[in-house]
Amino acid sequence: MTNHLKNYRADHKTQNGVTLMGLVVVSALLVVVALVGMKVVPAYMEFLSVKKVLSAMKQEPLDTMSASDIKKSFDKRANIAYISVVKGSDLTIEKTSSGTTVNVEYQVVKPIAGNISVLIDFSTQGDAK
Repeated sequence: MTNHLKNYRADHKTQNGVTLMGLVVVSALLVVVALVGMKVVPAYMEFLSVKKVLSAMKQEPLDTMSASDIKKSFDKRANIAYISVVKGSDLTIEKTSSGTTVNVEYQVVKPIAGNISVLIDFSTQGDAK
């Protein structure tokens, strides 16, 4: 054999690629990320709906409305937007000389597996302009 062919075989004796154990570990990590994502994404989607409802309420004359009217308006809009995690009674309404501010803060707990859960804190506000 020629010297070139011997060197070629010597260089390619080591195998390249992913081992079975590496494939199992990477697959397990991908499954965990997908599982957490499937649990967390709907909570964020509902939070975006809450923010959208609060910003839509800016079009109403919040300064002239009572606190119960603001809560009823939120409940009607939340019912249309399929928001179930926040009710009008959860709103914090502050009336000041500069305007009316509507705040909402809430937590969502999503079980992942067994006794492992994810806790997500949400907070947003809508100001009357």
